[in-house]
Amino acid sequence: MSAAGEREELLELILAHSFERRKVVLASGRESDFYLDLRATLMRPRGLRLAGRLVLEKLRAGPPVDAVGGMAVGAVPFVAAILAAEAERDAHSDLLGFFVRKEAKKHGTGRRIEGAFRSGMTVALVEDTTTTGGSTLEAVDAVGEAGAKVARVLCLVDRGEGAAEAFAERGIALEPLFARADLPV
Repeated sequence: MSAAGEREELLELILAHSFERRKVVLASGRESDFYLDLRATLMRPRGLRLAGRLVLEKLRAGPPVDAVGGMAVGAVPFVAAILAAEAERDAHSDLLGFFVRKEAKKHGTGRRIEGAFRSGMTVALVEDTTTTGGSTLEAVDAVGEAGAKVARVLCLVDRGEGAAEAFAERGIALEPLFARADLPV
């Protein structure tokens, strides 16, 4: 199947399993008349595979990065899907993955960033849905404090409510697979 066909199939899965027209209060505190729960798509074999492959394609088409990561818990399966797609493409790839905790662990190593992460890396962050970009901006800060550079932010769906502008203020372009215009709103 072509990339365009896979993109269309993923959008159909998102609309069937993750999109609802109803009033909700978002993590940003804003009220919305539609809800997106992309975990319902990412926790399906076909949805996870398509998301991983399509975002990897977008990742590979832009400036190179050493690793891909995101905020726990939401980005963990998404990062794993991207790495699995990369392993299918190139079993000897050097692309690594990590995730950022809301706060450092209180036991063990006490790390806030887990996985194959090290200072000096250039990384991409991924998010399933962006609204204002708040949680991913937290990850941008944590990665920067740990000595790495966030070069890119990719997401499955940008709700079009300020995230792109918030990342642009930090000199980072938001690269969505789908935008608000792709949704029936």
